[in-house]
Amino acid sequence: MDVSEFKSRFLPCHRRMFLTALRLTRNRQDAEDIVQDAFTKLWERRKEMLVERNVEAYCQTLVRNLFIDRQRRQHLKPATHTADDLQLADLSAAETDMERQESQQMVGQLISQLPEKQRQIITLRDVEGLTYEEIAQQTGLTEVNIRVLLSRARKTIREQFKQQTHHEHA
Repeated sequence: MDVSEFKSRFLPCHRRMFLTALRLTRNRQDAEDIVQDAFTKLWERRKEMLVERNVEAYCQTLVRNLFIDRQRRQHLKPATHTADDLQLADLSAAETDMERQESQQMVGQLISQLPEKQRQIITLRDVEGLTYEEIAQQTGLTEVNIRVLLSRARKTIREQFKQQTHHEHA
């Protein structure tokens, strides 16, 4: 694969790769670093990439894996995801900003406690906004499995959120 073919194949994925990295890191500089690392790896693997069908899914997975590797190396906890990211509408408009922030932190903690596959699916679907088909391509799961895992993850978060907020107000 020459430079022009590489550019035409992978540069269109840049924006989505950056947005994914930004959501994961919550830091523009770190996101840029991860995307740069991803493009370096893609260049190094360009000969293997001739058979890759879904380039965008491959790039998204690469960015996520680089983020995880970086977190492991730095011994840091992964960025938590907020209720706004997940578009959970359980928060009433009457809550104060402080209560909302506490709720968002709680949802992030609940997500981090989910089993790995459920955490991955809810992040891909509700945070990154991928379609079921895109998630299936990235994970190798069927769309039916994805829907089941997503449903279980959301149900678990709802139940634990209600339970924890009930205990706080009791």
